Amino acid sequence: MKRDLTSIFDLDVSEIYKIFELTKEMKEKLKKRIEHKLLSDRTLAMIFEKPSLRTRVTFETGMEQLGGHAIYLAPSDIKLGKRESIPDVAKNLSRWVDLIMARVFEHQSIKLLAQHATVPVINGLCDLEHPCQILGDIFTITEKAGGLDNITIAYIGDGNNVCNSLIAASALLKFRLNIATPEGFEPNQDYLNKASQAQLTHNPAAAVADADFIYTDVWASMGQEAEAEKRKIIFRPFQVNAQLLSNAKKDYRIMHCLPAHRGEEISGEVIDGPASIVFDQAENRLHIQKGIMVWLMLDK
Repeated sequence: MKRDLTSIFDLDVSEIYKIFELTKEMKEKLKKRIEHKLLSDRTLAMIFEKPSLRTRVTFETGMEQLGGHAIYLAPSDIKLGKRESIPDVAKNLSRWVDLIMARVFEHQSIKLLAQHATVPVINGLCDLEHPCQILGDIFTITEKAGGLDNITIAYIGDGNNVCNSLIAASALLKFRLNIATPEGFEPNQDYLNKASQAQLTHNPAAAVADADFIYTDVWASMGQEAEAEKRKIIFRPFQVNAQLLSNAKKDYRIMHCLPAHRGEEISGEVIDGPASIVFDQAENRLHIQKGIMVWLMLDK
């Protein structure tokens, strides 16, 4: 039976930690330049409806390091659901490749791909979730903190796909999650209902007060560009800056999934300061993608 990663909720706790175990093993091997071509002669199809730096480079590089091959399919190549139906794309690709990763606008596109593909499908980002990002981020936190026991994460900003995936991870892994959004920009309520460890507030100072890791993201995601100027006004009190962090305890670490807009959701002095681990997060996107692909393909 094939497995997919369309959502954090596709996984159970043991599976998350198995992915982390594989990720750690391959990260260490890469650092030591030990070959780990676990997916030799396998092919990954990468479908993109949105621009990408981290997702494209980490999946493509990761597949190369694993001994396989990745094919980039740009928005103009497929026109997913327009030039050809999503079920037909999934059925065609399943005859040619071993894995499909898709970075799309609508979660329904991911669901349809997974439903009709006979090979594993990975959600590289959609409007509802960003599971690969959050798996990489939680892996990063375990590296920095030695685990998730007694860890509190504060998420400040828009209740978007990154926030939803953090909530899902909190529901499964039981770390405390404080979420601060402006009114009207809360995360998915169904996700909140599943996560007793997640607390929602509209007060960013309260959210960061007991946090070990303070996380933010852009105020307007791809597809929301028309709202960007309006959001800048609404979200201004939610900027992660020195003033907000004066309410935090010592030894916090700063996280951002990138790309960052310095001077908007986060100040330059904070993202480039000594507490920032954003580029450790970015590096671990490479390692977690490899862990995910190996787990989907080999760890039965």
